[in-house]
Amino acid sequence: MPKISAVIITYNEEMFIGKCLASLEGVADEIVVVDSFSTDRTEEICKQYNVRFVKHAFEGYRDQKNFALRQASYRSILSLDADEALSDKLRESILAIKGNWKYDSYVFNRRNNYCGKWIQFSGWYPDRQLRLFRAEDGSWGELNLHERFILSNGSSIGRLNGDLLHWPFTSVEDHVEKMGRFAIIGAQEFHKAGKKAYFFTPYLHGFWGFFRTYIINGGFLDGKNGLMICQQYGKSAFVKYKHLRQLNKKKASPQE
Repeated sequence: MPKISAVIITYNEEMFIGKCLASLEGVADEIVVVDSFSTDRTEEICKQYNVRFVKHAFEGYRDQKNFALRQASYRSILSLDADEALSDKLRESILAIKGNWKYDSYVFNRRNNYCGKWIQFSGWYPDRQLRLFRAEDGSWGELNLHERFILSNGSSIGRLNGDLLHWPFTSVEDHVEKMGRFAIIGAQEFHKAGKKAYFFTPYLHGFWGFFRTYIINGGFLDGKNGLMICQQYGKSAFVKYKHLRQLNKKKASPQE
């Protein structure tokens, strides 16, 4: 039976980290928390659980998660964010495969909560996530914001029943602030990768971001919460590409 290391990165996560850690009890054989020097009660809460707490300066989401992988004692990894928790059904599914691990990695659905309600549409569900894997079969890659675990060629993927529960925003204000911040980080990452933005690019992506999530992904079926989610998605896309265009222009300008 393979032993599982649960790996979590944190920074000021006192609101949800307890719920996350409680859901891992009886499932993970080890819990590793890599913390970016939190100033709230995150460390205090973690010490209430059987957690190995490692402090490490934040390097970006991708690089921080790769660092966290290297801290794990076991090669079977369950990677969670601090604002996520296993549902009872997902706990059962993971326990069932611990004695019968057939695939190199496993995906499962993530269900997102917004202002106290579980969102069914708006591009937020099923929101499939690959979070259970063998460390040697890949690494966290792509941008240092919307990172994902990239498997090596030929790795097999199974699917588990049950949802990973997620509380991405604590309020509408938190949503607006985070989406604005993520837009700037995304623009910077795109700029580093050599991506270009033109005059029409922000408008195109802003419109498409809203239309895709609200109309194609059924955001209108989520009521006023769906409208808010989709509006912020479109606005964030607009701001990201507008900032990218500014970075492109700055780079192209002659140095004074």
